[in-house]
Amino acid sequence: MRAVVVTEFGGPEAVEIAEVEVPEPGARQVRIKVAAAALNPVDAGVRAGGFGGAGRRLGLGWDVAGTVDAAGTDAGWRVGDEVVALSYGAVKSLGTHADYVVVDADAVAGAPSSVDPVHAASLPLNALTAAQALDLLALEPGQSLAVTGAAGAVGGYAVQLAAHRGLVVTGAARESDEELVRLLGAAHFAPGGVDGVDGVLDAAILGAAALEWVRDGGAFVGVIPGTRPASVRGVRTDSVEVSADGARLAELVALVDEGVLTTRVADTYGLEEAGKAHARLAGGGLRGRLVLIP
Repeated sequence: MRAVVVTEFGGPEAVEIAEVEVPEPGARQVRIKVAAAALNPVDAGVRAGGFGGAGRRLGLGWDVAGTVDAAGTDAGWRVGDEVVALSYGAVKSLGTHADYVVVDADAVAGAPSSVDPVHAASLPLNALTAAQALDLLALEPGQSLAVTGAAGAVGGYAVQLAAHRGLVVTGAARESDEELVRLLGAAHFAPGGVDGVDGVLDAAILGAAALEWVRDGGAFVGVIPGTRPASVRGVRTDSVEVSADGARLAELVALVDEGVLTTRVADTYGLEEAGKAHARLAGGGLRGRLVLIP
């Protein structure tokens, strides 16, 4: 089969299409025939060497939408099931940017019925990150939350999920994105920041600057694992490291089908055009994910 890999770190030119063996699922695993797989900034980070793995062949891709093609013992899924999943891990030999991928069965959820596989593939990594970051913030309905990068993929899902939970959301993004951010559910829009909110979800990686927006004793969660600004004024600071969670992903799929969450796709590329997609991602300014289609 074909798989998108890097064997040397670098820019978009480092992306290769390799011929590799089709992987076999073990116990409590499934093999998915990939219909669509989103390209995320973390893939660019892996390509550039930001997560290590020098000297190894590294596969790219975390998100997948497709069809179960084979199942190991005790997998709980059947051949032919239409699914979405998160293939966790930056340093791995194969990712979801391939014709087939093997994932743990408990990372899998049934695919949404209201959107096609291309849009479904934009859900797992970004929506799970947003949901798990909100869990860390632990705000109650009626409390106030500022989301930086509110027009982006993680930020957009965070705005929608937070509004659905009954939080009063202020979106921070470029002024040109105000209409979008409000449509996502933000009650307020503040491109330059806000004062005295109960919590901040820092999807734009502003760090200490956004920490200043939080009231004394509030909460701050970033999206770069293991990094957080030092606590000030009793503000609790943390960062989210996304985990594969099929049960939670199923809840998010249900919210897509209910119209609570909006999937956004900027463009699609064939698997063989992965290098072009990486170059497009590097250009910035996207509102929605780029998706590879084998």
